[in-house]
Amino acid sequence: MAEQPLLNDEPDERALLRRAAPYLRPHRNRLVVALTVGLADSAALVAVAPLIGLATDAVLDGDRGGLGRAVALLVVLALAQLGFARAGELLLARAGEQVVRTLREQAVENLATAPLRFLETHRTGELLRRATGEVAALAAFVRLHLRNLVSAAATLAFTLVVMVGYSWLLLLVQLVVFVPLTLLVTRWFQRDAPSAFGGKANAEAAVAATFTETLTAREALQTSRGLPGWTRRFDGENRLAVSAARRALRVENRIDLVSLVEGLALVVLLLAGGWLVTRDTLSVGTVVVFILASRNLFDSFADLSQLVGEVQTARTGLARLLDLLAATDAEPVRPSADALPAHGDLRCTEIEYSYRADGRVLHTMTLDFPAGSRTGVVGETGSGKTTLSKLLCGLYRPDGGAVTFAGTDLREIPEAELRRRIVLVPQEVRMVSGTIADNLALVQGAPDRPRIERTVGQLGLADWIADLPGGLDAEVGQRGGNLSAGERQILGLVRAVLADPAVLVLDEATADIDPVTAARLEHALDELRADCTLVVIAHRPATIARMPRVVRLDQGRLVAEEAGGVRVAG
Repeated sequence: MAEQPLLNDEPDERALLRRAAPYLRPHRNRLVVALTVGLADSAALVAVAPLIGLATDAVLDGDRGGLGRAVALLVVLALAQLGFARAGELLLARAGEQVVRTLREQAVENLATAPLRFLETHRTGELLRRATGEVAALAAFVRLHLRNLVSAAATLAFTLVVMVGYSWLLLLVQLVVFVPLTLLVTRWFQRDAPSAFGGKANAEAAVAATFTETLTAREALQTSRGLPGWTRRFDGENRLAVSAARRALRVENRIDLVSLVEGLALVVLLLAGGWLVTRDTLSVGTVVVFILASRNLFDSFADLSQLVGEVQTARTGLARLLDLLAATDAEPVRPSADALPAHGDLRCTEIEYSYRADGRVLHTMTLDFPAGSRTGVVGETGSGKTTLSKLLCGLYRPDGGAVTFAGTDLREIPEAELRRRIVLVPQEVRMVSGTIADNLALVQGAPDRPRIERTVGQLGLADWIADLPGGLDAEVGQRGGNLSAGERQILGLVRAVLADPAVLVLDEATADIDPVTAARLEHALDELRADCTLVVIAHRPATIARMPRVVRLDQGRLVAEEAGGVRVAG
């Protein structure tokens, strides 16, 4: 079995910036400008304390000129700081939103092109949470908290520079009291933060996944009276999510102890500063600068402490999103193939496939589907028919052997080209909200109305479409609820034909639909272009009887081939 990348419930949060660098690089100029303006804002704020210190010393010395200059500089600095603050906030928000947009679009693109095996391995709610919930959390962080985080960190750094320049002795007093206790509190927080916030995100993802499955299986739950048991499961997961949220909140509250440390440090600073002033070691202005700078220091720590929870939430969300992007990037990018002919043989050469390491679904199978051929594939449930159909379309990759079209391995055909050449109509055709015409246009090239009408006529379905209320403009309803399963299958066939494929694969297209609709669909198949290769997987005898060639599978093995009702292999 080929190794399948799996998402981590609690992905590694180390080296996040390095891992996110490819998504930041396109916006580096915008980010540099925004950060530069933000640093200028913080520098202007920190410079206020030295100017007030100068003004204090000027007052004590009776220096009116010095006082006037200090006041004038304060006015200029206040105006500059106001402009920097406004510009920095806007620039940083715009840059951050662009980065989040890049991540969101990349997540959607990766999921849209992810291998089918990856999508089937994970719960839909988990993928939805990572592709939408985590991105939404990052966007909220950018809008509400990123500017404050940058400002607080820069203010803290600049304040330390100012304090070193005025008195290393008072700074030493501050650091001895403030830093060790603050580091202890911070370390206490960081010890449990990753598991607490990661557990919270994982629990919320489980709730989202179960809720999504509830909506999908609601009819089965109601008819089988299984809703109470399912509700108990949902309640249990909800309780786990609440418990995880409470634990994350308790861990986040630890950081509030920093405010007690700040009060103690300020008292020690006043006592030490007053004593040094009485000994003529420092001026009053220096002590004033330190008191104001200490307020900047404490405020920066307070802002950072208040943001710790938000930062950790954003880190966890970014780690989970990057984990999704890494897992969906695991498949190698298809190299460009040489120009392919419009039609060609589809061939499986000794292909093998397993869903699990302990059981093989297909066993060393070789099959040819010549260009323009019509082949039916039959076999008992579990014989590997559906798996074969997905391998033929390139949705799965064989664990051994190869599937080729016109002599080219499907893995070497660009994704867009492959999807145009080989099209699958699954047993359950998906519809989007809108009209029949809207759904039929969901193919490469977005066919216009006249082409849709011509294709419907060529397949002999014009009368059937005309009988629907509204014709091509009939609303299909949510998930195609206004149509029967058979009608959705017919529209799936029309949509596939509009893609103009070289190979069309139908997986149980006539299963579980009424005979009249099945006959209409079979008649439409008869009207396909002669050069279109058709592979039909079916149980319905009438459908198989239309196929000049039939392939029989049993427990993942090719057991027989029949042409014109005559057995030719097995």
